Amino acid sequence: QVQLVESGGGLVQAGGSLRLSCAAPGRTFSRYIMGWFRQAPGKEREFVATCTRSGGITYYADSVKGRFTISRDNAKNTVNLQMNSLTPEDTAVYYCAARERIASIYEYDYWGPGTQVTVSS
Repeated sequence: QVQLVESGGGLVQAGGSLRLSCAAPGRTFSRYIMGWFRQAPGKEREFVATCTRSGGITYYADSVKGRFTISRDNAKNTVNLQMNSLTPEDTAVYYCAARERIASIYEYDYWGPGTQVTVSS
């Protein structure tokens, strides 16, 4: 089992940037496929990005492609989400997620508590 804790959320103006981080203490971090999701008020949680165990392969939702970048540092047990060119539509609670098993990119077994990102117009 892995515990996840997100950080880096906050308030930013449209067009600005934020970098989210997710820490996962433990010696087995590199065994986990990591992902980011978000949930806006009144909406269902949606997939944002994922990366493989090495971080060498990434995949993004169309809504964030070209603006967001997922990366991981297995030595530091962290996965990051660099968010650029933010718009008010990116306002949501962002969740870090992890799984060890092979499954759909939308399926994860462990979740962090989330961090709020608010983009003002």
